[in-house]
Amino acid sequence: MRPGLTHIALHVTDLRASIDFYAAYCRLEIIHDRTDAATGTRVVWMAEPGRERDFIVVIISGGPRRTVLEGDFAHLGFAVASREEVDEIAERARVAGCLVWEPQQQPHPVGYYCGLKDPDGQYVELSYGQPLGPGASE
Repeated sequence: MRPGLTHIALHVTDLRASIDFYAAYCRLEIIHDRTDAATGTRVVWMAEPGRERDFIVVIISGGPRRTVLEGDFAHLGFAVASREEVDEIAERARVAGCLVWEPQQQPHPVGYYCGLKDPDGQYVELSYGQPLGPGASE
């Protein structure tokens, strides 16, 4: 069997702030929550409703804040259902002070997207029209 990507794990400085961010902007829900008895580290698994067995984001307490260097476009990418949803998320992020890339249209395969910064400085892209999500056939 060849390997299948199942999750990504992020160390975070403020677990509650990260949970709230990924729930509010990416619509992830907690599917598992535990505290490691040996270390006291809290570990939370979050997933899109209905995709709990496909891919999860593991959030681990006690990590350092991420340092983003100039020109660093490393990010987590999430597909949304429409251009309007990209715009709505961008507006909420703008008000909250976490919008880093204004909504913009790029040629195929990039599509329409915006970028946010999570509480630890990790970039998160919300897109519509990429080959991997809604609007792919447009």
